[in-house]
Amino acid sequence: MACDLLLCCAAPKRGGPQIVAPNVVSKRRHKTYTYTLRETVMHINKQSLRLIALSAAVTAAFAAPVHATPVALELALLIDVSSSVSNAEYNLQKTGYINAFNNALIQSNIGALTGGIAVTYIEWSSGGQQSQLVGWTQITDAASSSAFATAIQGTSRAFNGSTGPGSAINFAAPLFASNAFEGGRWVIDVSGDGKENSGADTSDARDAFLAGAPVPAAVNGLCIGGTDLCSWYSSNVVGGTNAFVVQASTFEDFGNAVVSKIGREISNGVPVPATAALLGIGMMAAGLTRRRKSA
Repeated sequence: MACDLLLCCAAPKRGGPQIVAPNVVSKRRHKTYTYTLRETVMHINKQSLRLIALSAAVTAAFAAPVHATPVALELALLIDVSSSVSNAEYNLQKTGYINAFNNALIQSNIGALTGGIAVTYIEWSSGGQQSQLVGWTQITDAASSSAFATAIQGTSRAFNGSTGPGSAINFAAPLFASNAFEGGRWVIDVSGDGKENSGADTSDARDAFLAGAPVPAAVNGLCIGGTDLCSWYSSNVVGGTNAFVVQASTFEDFGNAVVSKIGREISNGVPVPATAALLGIGMMAAGLTRRRKSA
């Protein structure tokens, strides 16, 4: 009996049919259709299925990749390019990263890791100024490491504003979950020559990143300046598993400091002095010379 009940329905408009009481004539300027209850339920069910399918599609679009590539470490390099960094200092900073990924000992250490590392290069300045200049790149050997160095070399300075390391951390944090890699560790690496004077609170951003990471995570710092700045970095930037800060007293010292820093990040916090890296290059060069002489 219930299935034979007739319902008077207005012609479908946007949002689906509007059910009105039986035997009531619609005053709207369009036709009136008669549906059985069964037909009405079937129509509603079809609409619900369409909504469910759309919701699933949207969720899938923002979900992490199903077949992520496993790596030992996901590393986001955050480079300060605020107005306190002159063009000459900017070039020293950029060259430091280029040389680090061309460093033979760094390349060897990366090659020793299962899956290598995934790394991205980001420049930042004021609260709303962040740019991912080199996207997530897997490095597994000397060739891929040198290719990443070349990619950094091909970038141009993105900003020249205030100093917002907290906003830079907030910018980098979601990039870990949305990339094509699955790292055993997440590390954000912040280098800069000044304290926060713009954007989000730095310690809050650090804490939020660490709390949201599903794997062991850290925020490390490379402070370019004196003891006061490095103390601020230690209190506000640095945190997490085996986290640390490295000091470069001047931009001229930055090259050695960045090799030491990246070496420690690859080795999960174990210090790798820049002098050891330089010594490794020297020993390799000496070995090549001896081989040439004996040939």
